[in-house]
Amino acid sequence: MELSKFKTSISLIKDALNGEERDYTQGSIRVAILLLAIPMILELSLESIFALVDMYFVGKLGQNAIAVVGYTESMITLVYSVAIGLSTAATAIIARRVGEKELKGASKAAIQALFIGITMSIIISIVGIVFAEEMLLFMGATKDVVLQGVSFTQIMFGSNIVIMLLFLINGIFRGAGNAALAMKSLWIASIINIVLDPLLIYGIGTWHGWGLEGAAIATCIGRGSGVAYQFYHLFYGRGIIKVRWQAMIPDWTIIKSMINLAWPATFQFIIASGSWIVLTRFVAESGGTEASAGYQIAIRNVVFFILPAWGLSNAAATLVGQNLGAGHPKRAEKSVILATQYNAIFMAVVSVVFIFLSSPIVSFFTDEVAVHQIGVRALQIIGSGFIFYGIGMVLIQSLNGAGDTRTPTLINFVGFWIFQVPLAYYFMYYTTLGLDAIFAAVPIAETTIAIAAFVIFRRGKWKEVKV
Repeated sequence: MELSKFKTSISLIKDALNGEERDYTQGSIRVAILLLAIPMILELSLESIFALVDMYFVGKLGQNAIAVVGYTESMITLVYSVAIGLSTAATAIIARRVGEKELKGASKAAIQALFIGITMSIIISIVGIVFAEEMLLFMGATKDVVLQGVSFTQIMFGSNIVIMLLFLINGIFRGAGNAALAMKSLWIASIINIVLDPLLIYGIGTWHGWGLEGAAIATCIGRGSGVAYQFYHLFYGRGIIKVRWQAMIPDWTIIKSMINLAWPATFQFIIASGSWIVLTRFVAESGGTEASAGYQIAIRNVVFFILPAWGLSNAAATLVGQNLGAGHPKRAEKSVILATQYNAIFMAVVSVVFIFLSSPIVSFFTDEVAVHQIGVRALQIIGSGFIFYGIGMVLIQSLNGAGDTRTPTLINFVGFWIFQVPLAYYFMYYTTLGLDAIFAAVPIAETTIAIAAFVIFRRGKWKEVKV
């Protein structure tokens, strides 16, 4: 019996990694979640590994370099917000069309998503290149940090199109139910990043590399390679989403519909990332460069575990979209409940790891005593609320997958800007609690978001949304 279960599990994993679109509107819900979640978790796990590897190599350049990457990554989350917002809209619309068996409509929606993404990335590139120095100063960077990091910031913003398209097109693949293809494209991007990072930062032989700028160039090349792989499968692959060059014509009706879904989703993530930017500045003002470096090391580790959990949340979003399209709202609800249970268990385990093993984790990235101490405290305090992050993530993404992108936007606004930012501000200026209190604002806000999302989800109005 045990051998039979083992063989079944291996077969299921192989099916999940094959990269074929499937009908998730019938059959076992547990199997459907696993078939979608396994490649999504693996996809974002390697992205998490790259974030840690990148911080490891950059960390050898000193605390100024760590701070530069931290400040820039905090700002570049605005790019991720736009990309994730668009991919959320694309996933919701495409999943709904696939559930309705309207495959031509799904392909047409994918084309319009590309138009929007490319236009937005051009605008962001211009702003980022021109105002890189001012943005670093706004984040609380010292003049020395700005001098060392302005080129890194310009490269990252100037090449943001590869970030935009990588996440947007993966949202298209996920909506079609092909999570494995999304996984493979991000794996290609991350592996190339990891290989190029030490070479371009430190050089090889007599060439001493490009230093901090080398990390940005490695990211650009790696993600660009992933986008090239995506384009090949979009235009020449055998999947149900078929994009042809002659069909690359704007359809303003679909674009308007997608923007109506995308802007709340984008704003939803901008609300979240914007609050993290403010917290980054609070930490810099309170503790200087050492505090910023320790905080950024902690945040990279937090992201390492949040991204895989987000993969499970994306699986729930796809299942909600396809099952609502097929007229199965009860099946959609059961999918969300199961995914929430799995995510809560996973994040509870991670929370224990962060609380008790934070010191050796942070030691891997720095040997500077002050930076290490701050990083450990940040990891312990922020990690204490991980179970609520996991619950909230699935419920929020499920609402997004249903096409109700406005409700999660309101939830995020209340959680981050009514609780997190004001709390951190109060702790910093009106108490003597120090950095620990600023870090504590994070789990307080995430718990509030999880509770609000649960209440809204149980009301069930998301089942009636039309996209």
